Order: sequence, then C-alpha cells, then structure tokens
Amino acid sequence: MKIDATTKLAFSIFENRGVHAVLLGSGISRSAAIPTGWEITLDLVRRVAQVQGEPEHADWAAWYTAKYGGEPNYSQLLEHLADTAAERRAILDGYIEPSTEDRAAGKKLPTRAHRAIARLVRAGYIRVILTTNFDRLMENALRDEGVEPVVVASVDALAGAVPLSHASCYLVKLHGDYKDARILNTDAELAGYPAEYDRLLDRIMDEFGLIVCGWSGEWDHALRAAVMRSVNRRYPLFWAAQGGHLRPRGQELLDHRRGVVIPIDDADSFMEALQRSVETLAQTGAPDPASVGLAVASARRYVAKPEFRIPLEDLVRDQLALITVTLDEQRANPPKGGYQKEVYCQYVETNEQGTEALATVAGVLGRWGDNGSLELVLDVIRVLYVKAREVQSGYPPYFEVRTYPAVLIFSAYGLGLVRAGQWETLQRLLTAELARDHRGVRRMVDALFAWAWAGAEHFSHFPGKERHKTPSSDRILSVLSTWSHAFMGVLHDITPNFARFEILASLAYTDLHEQTALERGLNTDFSNRTPVGLSSWNELVAAPIVDELAGKWGDELLAAGFARTERARLDLFMRGFRGVIATESWR
Repeated sequence: MKIDATTKLAFSIFENRGVHAVLLGSGISRSAAIPTGWEITLDLVRRVAQVQGEPEHADWAAWYTAKYGGEPNYSQLLEHLADTAAERRAILDGYIEPSTEDRAAGKKLPTRAHRAIARLVRAGYIRVILTTNFDRLMENALRDEGVEPVVVASVDALAGAVPLSHASCYLVKLHGDYKDARILNTDAELAGYPAEYDRLLDRIMDEFGLIVCGWSGEWDHALRAAVMRSVNRRYPLFWAAQGGHLRPRGQELLDHRRGVVIPIDDADSFMEALQRSVETLAQTGAPDPASVGLAVASARRYVAKPEFRIPLEDLVRDQLALITVTLDEQRANPPKGGYQKEVYCQYVETNEQGTEALATVAGVLGRWGDNGSLELVLDVIRVLYVKAREVQSGYPPYFEVRTYPAVLIFSAYGLGLVRAGQWETLQRLLTAELARDHRGVRRMVDALFAWAWAGAEHFSHFPGKERHKTPSSDRILSVLSTWSHAFMGVLHDITPNFARFEILASLAYTDLHEQTALERGLNTDFSNRTPVGLSSWNELVAAPIVDELAGKWGDELLAAGFARTERARLDLFMRGFRGVIATESWR
C-alpha cells in the first residue's frame, strides 16, 4: 500500500499537534503579486537610474555595482531617497499595500495558502511560522481567523517577545518587516544572522518538524546554515516543491535532514488540500485511547494532593483547549445545504470523541475532588457554554449540539459526585449560575440537565431512537457507561447512580416553583413542573431510589440544601415523582 506524501504529512500534523513549524519563502506570496525584497530593491535602482536619465538595462544589479562599487542595498537606497521614516514607508507602501484596484483584482491580499495555514494555526496544529518574506500577508490571514500572533521581526522584538513555549502562534520574520528599513536583502546581509536568531533557529530546528513551502533553499545563506547545523531528526522535514523537483542546494538540505519531498502544482492548492485533509482527520478520527488514559491517570494522581493543584489545572486547561478547537472548526465550517440527520449525528459523535478525556477527568474530580475541583469544573462548563453560544443561527440541531460537550462534562461530574455521596457539592453544581440572558440568571440544571437541555429533542434523529421516550438521557447514559470505569469503581451498571443524579437534578429544578405550584401539579401532570429523565418510565430502577432519597438520605439532602432545606417540600416532590413513575411506566 503506497501512501502519498501529502496524506502522510496530514497524518503527522494531526497526530502530533503543534510540533510542526512552517518555513515560508517568497513563493507563498507569488499569487498575491507581492514582489520579493530583492525585486523591490532592483526596481528602486531602475527608478532612480531612469530619473537620472539612464537608459533601460537588462541587469540593473550589474549596472549598480559597476557604477557604485557594491551590491544594491535596500536600506541605503531608502535612506538616499527619503529623509524620514514616514517618507520611506510611503515608498514601500506602493509595493506592498493593496490599492483599490488591487483589492478588486484580489492582489496584495492573503493568498489561499496563507488562509489555509491560518486555519491550521487556529485549530492548534501549527504554532511556529518562519518566513523570509517581509510583507504582512501571513499576519493579516491569522488575524482574519481570530489569531493574534507573536511577531518577531528584529532582535529587539525577539528580546521583548513572550517565550516560544508560551505562544499559541509565533511568527518569525527572518528578514524583517517592510515597515522597518533594517530588512535583509543583499548576499552580505543574508550571510549571517544575529546570534540571537541563530539560537532561536537552532531550538526550532531541534524541537519541531519542518514544512517548507515557497522557498528554494538556494540562497539565504544564514538560513541554510541553520538547517545544516541541525542534527536532531525526531520529527521529519517535508518540502513542498513544484513538480517534486528541488534545485541542487535545496536537495542538499533535504538529504541532510532525510526529508520527504512533496510534488505540488502551486502553494495555494497544496496548502488548501493539506488543511482539508487534517480537518477530515479531526472530524472522523477517534481520540487516541492512550492520550485519554494518560489524562485520566494524571488527574487521579493530581486530585489527591494539594501540591499538584497547578498541574491539575494545566491538564484541564489543555483538554479544554482541544474541545474549543473543535467548536471553532464547526463555527468556521458550517454544514452546507439544508438540515441532514446524518450530518447532525456525525456532529454528536465528533463532540463525544473530543470530550471523552475531559469528561472522564471531570468524573474523577467528582469522585475524589474537593471544593476547588468544583470551581474548576464550573469554570470549564461556563467557558464551553459561552463558546458554544457564539453561534445562534442556522438550523437549531446544529447550533444546539455545540453545547453538548458542556452537557457531558456537567453529567460526568455530577455522576462522580453521586458515587461519592457528595450531596452538598452536587447541590451547588446544579444550582450554580451558568449564564445571564434577557430572562435573568440561568442555573446549570436549567440549561444542561438532559431533559431541560435545548438540544435534547434532536437525539431522536439517531437511527432506532425515533420512538424512545428519553433519547437524550439514554444516549448520555450509554456514553458515560463507556467512560466511567475510571471513577465509578467496580460497578458494572451505572444506571442506578445515573438515575439518582437525574432525580436530584429534577428536585433542584423545582426550586424555581413555589410550593403551591407543586401542589397543583399533583392534580395534573407533575412532569410539567420539572424535567424528569429516564427514571420517569423505568419503575424498576426509579422506585427504590425515590424511596431511599425520601427515607434514609432525606436528612442529608436537606442539610445539603436540596428542596430549599424544607422537609415538606422534599416530601411533596417525592410524591409527585412517584406519580410520574406510575403514569409514564404504563405508557
């Protein structure tokens, strides 16, 4: 079985998130009609010469050398042509900044390749970009995707930049920025980088794989030297070249790094195809079981020791970032056409796969955590809920399923609390503020309890679930049954504990109603006063649980804050819920 190099690279990027750096040369900006620094320098020479009455020459660099005794120098030319920085910037703007006509023609704007790279950065697959270009197309493409890069275009900027390991996007403009007259152009200028740049490049070459596009490898001597200095090949080098052919000096670099050449037609089509391939893997690939197991094992080790509080929060933060990337990808690439059940079901499964690690960690925190764990989980749920609600247009099933990760984490944490008998913490989870809107404060239980959740009704769209009474509860129970071995212990069937969680969520929900309203519900349909769940029809499971909650655990629940701490209110709820069981189990 022969796998093409682009597919091989896509798998490497997907499986090794954030460990590939991109090296871009002038070819990446070619379709934007942006001239290279050398082309600008020669054009300035031509314009100066023609103003002085010089006829047209085939080789302006040779003319300049013969006349002035040295190579054309970008910085020196600008200094002679303009006295102030503002004047120099005005000269360069004509080469780099798009005019109205340029914009209409799509020139001097980020190319399709720039935008594909920016999407990979936004999704967390690429963190480091090296470029020999001094235009700002890469920065603009990143900002269009909502990414604010750390830009290093000089030694001064490098000294003041955040550490490489702390940046979500680190853009190094090796030859400078066109707004800065210190850009590097000539052979002499490109012969060596400052020592600070060499140290940075040595680190990047050692710690990252390299994806090269738009760079020939023939010139830029200092950059060539950095590649040749690197001896560590822990991650591969991939070099995208037109037709798969490199020039001799480029081939020398490829051979030294034992890299792989990728034949391409052009940078735009290559980068777009690569980004689509990685996105496809993200949508269809299940998480690595080893990575999920590692996250859960780490959480179990950290949760018991206060001195591991910071590593625990870092673990949760990293897992949260992975889920937000999925939500960002869904927002950036909404489904085309009308609503399709198959697409909706794929969204659900993608969100389940992406949430498994963090939801399982939440279950561990519920089982063995403390009040600090509660605050951490509440923060996670709020972040996910707000992120999901950034999209509120389109077909309801599509945008409501974006809050499904928050539902899963809420449910897993609650299940862990039930297993531990942490009734007070459970009550605080259920009644904690989730968000505020035009209706006022929304509590966790109001929006994320399966039967109160706005997306619950759409789970009947799964094949075979059309006639299920509680498709959302059934689905969540099934998913948590698969994940819960890490925090539910030796229990093979988590259904009773899940039923306890749902019944107590229903009890917390009734805090919205005065007691008189609950009393009226006894004479009508009590389920109209509160969402219920799978316990409403599963009498064999629910009936003994209602008895134990009303009996031996009743005092503990009241002490924890359930039923507004009122015994009469608790008894009223249990009477109403028994009525729901008796009614629904016969339907």
